[in-house]
Amino acid sequence: MSGLVMHGLVRAQEKPAEKPASAAPTSGYRAEFLAEVDYYEQRYVRLAEKMPADKYTWRPGEGVRSVGEVFTHIVQANYGVARALGTDFPTGLDPKSINAMATDKAKTVQALKDSFAHFRQAILALGDGDADKPQKMFGRQTTLRGSFILITGHFGEHLGQSIAYARVNGIVPPWTEEQQQQQQKPPAKP
Repeated sequence: MSGLVMHGLVRAQEKPAEKPASAAPTSGYRAEFLAEVDYYEQRYVRLAEKMPADKYTWRPGEGVRSVGEVFTHIVQANYGVARALGTDFPTGLDPKSINAMATDKAKTVQALKDSFAHFRQAILALGDGDADKPQKMFGRQTTLRGSFILITGHFGEHLGQSIAYARVNGIVPPWTEEQQQQQQKPPAKP
């Protein structure tokens, strides 16, 4: 997806900026989506932490996002999608300033964590009965449930990009490294 994701986001209808978040659901479409958000957050944050700071400016070619820019793109998307779902940007956040931190590993990792926490709160502010509400997401008309599918696809697209960037730079994703270590352990004796 090119450009700032949040520029392509349009609210289906205006909602109050501040809505109390409900407790995390244990079943239903929001619970399933929140589990996906947790999965992607863990992957993005762990990979961002593992990438050396000097690789945050690496890019595979002219006109392509750098390592840090892919991570800040996810930060922008998390805030932009939350806004499209009815939760405004946090007070003091200037969305235009997010990409400027793409060369600073510590700020980028913290911004990822903060944006996922904000995004999670936006999901919690939605109701279980909202699944079939019309929603425009990434320029496509769908339902709220359908927008969750689009968002998951977006997460997967850029996670794959981040993994490829890491591997080209000799970095094995931490979860792959852990799996490889588990496979190398001798089986337990009965």
